[in-house]
Amino acid sequence: MRILHFSDVHIGVESYGSTDPDTGLSSRLLDFLSTFDEVVEFALQGDVDLVLFAGDAYKSRDPSQTHQREFARRIARLSQGGIPVFLLVGNHDLPHIAPRATALDIFPTLSVPGVTVGDRLDTYPIQTRRGPLQVIALPWIRRAAFLAREESRSLSLDQINQQLQERVTNLLAWQLQALDPTVPAVLTAHVSLNTAITSSEQSMLLGRDPVLMQSALAHPALDYVALGHIHKHQVLSHSPLVAYSGSLERIDFGEENDDKGFCLIDLDPSMPPGQRLTDFQFHPVGARPFLTIEVKVAPEEDPTEEVLKAVARRHVAGSIVRVKVTMPQGAETLLREEDVRRALAAAHFVTPIVRDVQRERRTRLGATPVEGLSPRETLRLYLDTAKIPPDRARVLLRYGEELINEEREDG
Repeated sequence: MRILHFSDVHIGVESYGSTDPDTGLSSRLLDFLSTFDEVVEFALQGDVDLVLFAGDAYKSRDPSQTHQREFARRIARLSQGGIPVFLLVGNHDLPHIAPRATALDIFPTLSVPGVTVGDRLDTYPIQTRRGPLQVIALPWIRRAAFLAREESRSLSLDQINQQLQERVTNLLAWQLQALDPTVPAVLTAHVSLNTAITSSEQSMLLGRDPVLMQSALAHPALDYVALGHIHKHQVLSHSPLVAYSGSLERIDFGEENDDKGFCLIDLDPSMPPGQRLTDFQFHPVGARPFLTIEVKVAPEEDPTEEVLKAVARRHVAGSIVRVKVTMPQGAETLLREEDVRRALAAAHFVTPIVRDVQRERRTRLGATPVEGLSPRETLRLYLDTAKIPPDRARVLLRYGEELINEEREDG
């Protein structure tokens, strides 16, 4: 039995893009759809028995009609190809108001053949061409769904998360105990685990997420745990195998060095629990590359020439590029941005050039305490610390004294 696991498509992210002249759509939207197409094509050609999506179809909780159409087109191709699809509800798929429909409810409403939506914590039986499969679904955790308002009213956020973690863990344990050991079983969750590593910029957005312990999910009754929500692909455990597939496209420069793709899992239904996993592979997709070019300019160097040399050493064609230039004070006006942008003409998108100008530091007075010193004594200390030549120091000190005296007279 072969399962394809992917997540975090985030259709609707259009940052670092431009309008495509042929379609009128954002070039970044086309990037996200292109990698999604790679998943669909692989599933149709790769002998896949189940496509398992671990949440976050869209960027927005209220996706546009165009975004919904494009997602549905690709799910429809899988359905028409006879491949069962399991869609887990992620945080971006949930409306702001609980009673409203999720962004994925359209599929069961239209009774799309072979498509199952995991919108609650439950075990879903899935029939594949190679036999039955049990899928425990843990969609995005809404605190209100697990804790009554009265019981959380006086609690801190940490206390609420602790109670929520305990309650979800107990509910998962009940689902795990009810599994049929003769049927392969996987768990899919859109969640942050305590052992997960996040991409640098994404980590800033996760501080208030409910976090579950990995031990709550990594149960010996399971053959695989398919995770979504964290954009960085990673394997957290091998017994059972617990993995984030990661997002299909890079969202920002925090994901510049992350591999993007999907996971492929082979199970042998004839084996007992814990021994069914026969193969696991991560398949990369052609995600748009992000590239940071950092240049440090010495005082005697031409900043434009140094940046152009750095650009020539990198493969910028088709990339989303940002340039960071560290330069001494006075060199900023010598950076010819037009020349740099011409050298980056083959890039897909270039962000504004970041100029880090190293300003000359003011002379400090060292460790000598200045409290209680007179203005004249403070000035003398400054001239000594700055190593001003004695003749010039005497002149400056005389002028300083004149200014100090004038100030006193005016006062």
